[in-house]
Amino acid sequence: MAKKAHLSQIVDSKILNIRNKKVILDRDLAELYGVETKYLNRQVRRNIKRFPETFMFRLSRAEKAELVTNWHRFETIKHSSSLPYAFTEHGVAMLASILNSETAIQISIYIINAFVRLRELASNYTELSQKLAQLEGKIGKHDEEISGLIEAMHELMSVPEKPKRRIGFHAT
Repeated sequence: MAKKAHLSQIVDSKILNIRNKKVILDRDLAELYGVETKYLNRQVRRNIKRFPETFMFRLSRAEKAELVTNWHRFETIKHSSSLPYAFTEHGVAMLASILNSETAIQISIYIINAFVRLRELASNYTELSQKLAQLEGKIGKHDEEISGLIEAMHELMSVPEKPKRRIGFHAT
C-alpha cells in the first residue's frame, strides 16, 4: 500500500499546467513506463492518428525555455534540439493502448486517477468559490439591514433636545 501511495505522489508531481491543460511530458511518461523517451515518441509517431491536438501537442521553444528556467528537473532538455510532447489525460489513456505492456497499463491507471483527482479538486474549488460569492451577497444584504437597525436604535436612544410640553390639565 505504501508503494502505491508513493507512486501516486510521483505521478502527481509530474503533472504540469501548460496552455491551461493538465499534461505530462513525454520524458516523464517514458520514465514512469520504464522505456526510453525516443521509444515512446517512435510509438506515438507510428500511431499519430490516435493523438489529435486534444490528446497531445508539441511544446513551443518558448514553453520549453520556460520549463527549463522554472524547473531544475528539466535541465537535461535545455540543449536538446527536439521539443517535448505534452500528453493530456486522454493522450495517456491512448498511450496505454499502443505501449501494450503490463507496466504501461498499470502506470496509466495511476496517471488517469491523478488527473481525475485534480479535476475533482478543481470542481470543489469552483463550487466553493460560487458558494462564497453567494454568501458575500447575503452578508452584503444583511450588512445594509443591520446598519438600518443600528440607525433606528440610535434614534430611539437619543435624548430629545428640549422636553416636550405636556398637553392637558396638570396637577401642580
